[in-house]
Amino acid sequence: MHEFSVGGKCCRSHTLFTSPAELVSGQHWEANMSFSVEERGRPNTQDYRVFFKNSQGKYISPFHDIPIYANEAQVSIVFLCFLQFSGKKNSSLCYSNIFHAVVEVPRWTNAKMEIATKDQLNPLIQDVKKGNLRYVANVFPHKGYIWNYGAIPQTWEDPNHKDGDTGCCGDNDPIDICDIGNKVCSRGEIIKVKVLGTLALIDEGETDWKVIVINTEDPEAGDFNDIDDVRRLKPGYLEATVDWFKRYKVPDGKPENQFAFNGEFKDRDFAIKTVKSTHEFWKALISKQTNAGGLNCMNTSVSDSPFCCSAADAEAVVKSVSL
Repeated sequence: MHEFSVGGKCCRSHTLFTSPAELVSGQHWEANMSFSVEERGRPNTQDYRVFFKNSQGKYISPFHDIPIYANEAQVSIVFLCFLQFSGKKNSSLCYSNIFHAVVEVPRWTNAKMEIATKDQLNPLIQDVKKGNLRYVANVFPHKGYIWNYGAIPQTWEDPNHKDGDTGCCGDNDPIDICDIGNKVCSRGEIIKVKVLGTLALIDEGETDWKVIVINTEDPEAGDFNDIDDVRRLKPGYLEATVDWFKRYKVPDGKPENQFAFNGEFKDRDFAIKTVKSTHEFWKALISKQTNAGGLNCMNTSVSDSPFCCSAADAEAVVKSVSL
């Protein structure tokens, strides 16, 4: 029995650390969840890998083991009590819509790092095209990536599903984020983000959502709650984002990218709905209810998943990669 106070009233609960993700996927949550990284190989080589660890120092997959929702383990019961005493039905909305994000590419950098969805434990690797490491060109007036760029874990843009809004299938990756906060994050950093809106990029015929978010630890995060706040408080940033995604492949000899909705950003509610739909696709993937294709679903925490492995098996994967 856990006992705590909400609004001066005593609350009791037998199940303090339960979340929607745990209920649907069998994932075990930890209080005060934290993560770290371990680099193997030399940066700027094809052997370079960034592996992830949980707060116990156990190796995990950033694709499958980091929960999509941030903070819910700690706050879910608090909100149940708050709802009981306040009678408010949607009071937990702001917390249940705080997500984890994996930073793949820090702002102003050019190396195209990404979650290796086809490798065991899905470390970060640098993308390779035609045998060469990939670096995104500086497209005037931009320098590298103009946000902290990454992905929301436990999401998947299903390539077998044609999106009803874009008319195109998913790109077979976790859903992408662009963090507009002031901090320049580190490669592999796990941040908690508020979703503000989304842009629907059509990349070589595939739907490739770009979710606009802000780090919850940003000093200005409280001022940003929807896409219009970005337009008002960071004038020109959304226009620069469209311009960047339209032209960033042109120096490689490819045509300009296209967008659904005429390049207009969709609002927070639409974006959250999109993120949650990709989480549903991921749940089918991790439970082997859909064809994984070449994706690797090895994980250490989703106990109901047929791909769940032991900590020892995960460690063996990492130790097989040269330092």
